[in-house]
Amino acid sequence: MVDERDEVDDLVEAWARERADLDLDPVAVFSRISRLSRHLDLARREAFSAHGIESWEFDVLAALRRAGAPYELSPGRLLRETLVTSGTMTNRVDRLAGRGLVERYPDPEDRRGVIVRLTPEGGATVDGAFEALLDAERDLLAGLPARDQARLAVLLRALLAPFAEPGQG
Repeated sequence: MVDERDEVDDLVEAWARERADLDLDPVAVFSRISRLSRHLDLARREAFSAHGIESWEFDVLAALRRAGAPYELSPGRLLRETLVTSGTMTNRVDRLAGRGLVERYPDPEDRRGVIVRLTPEGGATVDGAFEALLDAERDLLAGLPARDQARLAVLLRALLAPFAEPGQG
């Protein structure tokens, strides 16, 4: 366990001096989560840019990759997987198709619908970006023993539980 002080300790101490009447425990937790989030965002951007994609592109490509062979989803399913609006998804699929990372074809179940499929190039891109992301995330966690990482995952799951979508979890 790390016993060194960090900038959040200084922040909490300053608030305690100025507002001794407040419970500052949430600040100690969420200020650290916020700082970690910034480091994770930077690591994601680096991992993805090394493979020529942006975070939003990874999100769409990863949803298709996780779907399993033949790596395809309806636009509606992509919406649910990536939590964006229909117009945003249309724009994203258009851009990814223009780059040859996905392709559209008619939905055999619905004449009006389409299916979005990962191309071999899209698959190679998302796989490489995901491997780079995992390496970066391992580096971010390197200071914690494996048992502490597992415990942290459990604690964060409990913290996120109230925000889970029905049927998720």
